Amino acid sequence: METSAKGGQRVRDAFLNSARQVLLQIQMGMIDPANTPGVRVSGPESGKVATVYERGLHLMRNPVYNKAEAFTEAEREELGLIGLLPPKILNIEVQVQRCVQQLRTKDTDIGRYIYLEGVHNRNETLYFRLLLDNITDLMPIVYTPSVGQACKDFDRIFRGSRGIYFNLSEKGNFKQVVWNSNVRDADIIVVTDGSRILGLGDLGTNGMGIPIGKLSLYVACAGINPGRTVPVTIDVGTNNPDLLNDDMYLGERHKRIDGEEYYAVVDEFVDAVRSRWPNVLIQFEDFTNDHAFPLLERYRNQVLCFNDDIQGTGAVALAGVLTAMRAKKEALADQRIVFFGAGSAAVGVADCIVAAMVHQGLTVEEARRRFWLVDSRGLVTSKRDGELQEHKDDEPLNSLLEVVQVVKPTMLLGLSGQYGSFTEDIIKEMHAHCPAPVIFALSNPTPKAEATPEQLYTWTDGEAWVATGSPFKPVSYNGKMYTPGQGNNMYIFPGVGLAAIVGKFKTIPDSMFYLAAKTLSEKVTEEDLASGLLYPQIKRIRELSHAIAVACVKEALDCGIAQISRPDDLEQLVRDAMWQPEYSRVELDASVLAYSGGASAPRKAGSSKQTLAVSSSESKSFSFSDIERVNPNRLMPF
Repeated sequence: METSAKGGQRVRDAFLNSARQVLLQIQMGMIDPANTPGVRVSGPESGKVATVYERGLHLMRNPVYNKAEAFTEAEREELGLIGLLPPKILNIEVQVQRCVQQLRTKDTDIGRYIYLEGVHNRNETLYFRLLLDNITDLMPIVYTPSVGQACKDFDRIFRGSRGIYFNLSEKGNFKQVVWNSNVRDADIIVVTDGSRILGLGDLGTNGMGIPIGKLSLYVACAGINPGRTVPVTIDVGTNNPDLLNDDMYLGERHKRIDGEEYYAVVDEFVDAVRSRWPNVLIQFEDFTNDHAFPLLERYRNQVLCFNDDIQGTGAVALAGVLTAMRAKKEALADQRIVFFGAGSAAVGVADCIVAAMVHQGLTVEEARRRFWLVDSRGLVTSKRDGELQEHKDDEPLNSLLEVVQVVKPTMLLGLSGQYGSFTEDIIKEMHAHCPAPVIFALSNPTPKAEATPEQLYTWTDGEAWVATGSPFKPVSYNGKMYTPGQGNNMYIFPGVGLAAIVGKFKTIPDSMFYLAAKTLSEKVTEEDLASGLLYPQIKRIRELSHAIAVACVKEALDCGIAQISRPDDLEQLVRDAMWQPEYSRVELDASVLAYSGGASAPRKAGSSKQTLAVSSSESKSFSFSDIERVNPNRLMPF
């Protein structure tokens, strides 16, 4: 009996020692708990319970699990938070109210952006709840137009790193770099090379604000799980001399590489992320025109990816156009459309509208004859030098005004990034031959808009159908209130991305963006149209993203690119996949210390007992008091 007892004690000691070693390796990042047999892993994606491996200050510094004053009394006791927080326990609604009050003390939009990113870095659940509850007011702060200034100032307002930087100097090691991320399972990556940030040009690594902002929209608008998103910047240098000469610039200090060397870097990035996350969706964002199209064609049939500047912008513009046709009771095939700006966004919009015309019975050639592309040098024609994607055989025209005079367009779409380029004489010339012109000033941020809604309504006697790329306030003209629609890609890409994730798409064909545009346009109400809106109100964004996702998954199932079985209730499947910014109950994981073999010394007060989830048929209670005294902030018993 005595021998058996001693043997049992030795087995217990050996087991606990092994368990401590495993726990230490988990805390050091040497073991992924998700791949450890017998370990119960949960997190924000699992719903009601989040199981953590940290306690005390270390836990509160983890933005994924931190709840700040919302930790309950029981959680504070178990997680070593007693004395580290004020005694008052708040719910998330009160925390949101306090954040709103603090936001109101900020004098500038960039100050509000910095404050929100501070919340983002401290408490992700609170950040997204704040954003979702105040989506209309905060969207211009989190993304356009404020994100433009945030990118320009990125190196100066830098508070801490988020995402992954694939730097040219690390080429050859990208597969090691990707494993430094703490994201276990990634659903979506937004990646930029910083070469064409909004209408601001080459901002290098300062452009990281765009992937961060876009992913915030994925979460807020479509319920993508924030713990499964990765913002990425590929740093191949910058051609911006101001950045190269700025001591605070955080990126690589050399001119951009190009040609095959450039594509080899992007190839290695794609291979690296897919080696860890083989099913991840890659969204290309803010690449220059000469790289955006080749990259999309290079990967679109090989990996799950799309380019939002080309396909997303095209879809959201098409949605506004379809709504305008409905309001005017006209056919899309009868329109004459002039584009000012001939970059990737303009060509993407043109391609999307061509696809819609083809759906309505025209041939591709017939549809293209209804388009005219104009850039800073005038009408883009086959008789002019250059390498733009679209050409016409018309005689050269040297200005937008000349084009409007000759073409007599019914639609004028601006994607030039040139502020004030829609002048009064151009708009009045258009209005003279078109009583209800459709005019979209889609360039952003706001200082890049071709015209303001107030100008467009004034110059057309309130008869224009107006959309903009950045948010503008309603306009009062001749006693009537007009609300310009914001043709922001946020209406499109979150829903398409959600569909690709839920449906496990193989690829994302262009037809998905036509379907997304059509679905969005159908959601515009008669009340919206009465106020001049060509897009639904932003406060409905989750409803809209859900509708787009459902339509796209259904189409993917029909055409065979979805890799899931057809569900009984597709709408519910998509709804269940949408992450909600609600606090989970936080528990301390003890699975690796599953068997104590006996009672341990009780705490003097408030002894914390944890019932463990183990892979054996029994679970026993274990007190952490024996190991906590060594380091009360982390469960490292050494």
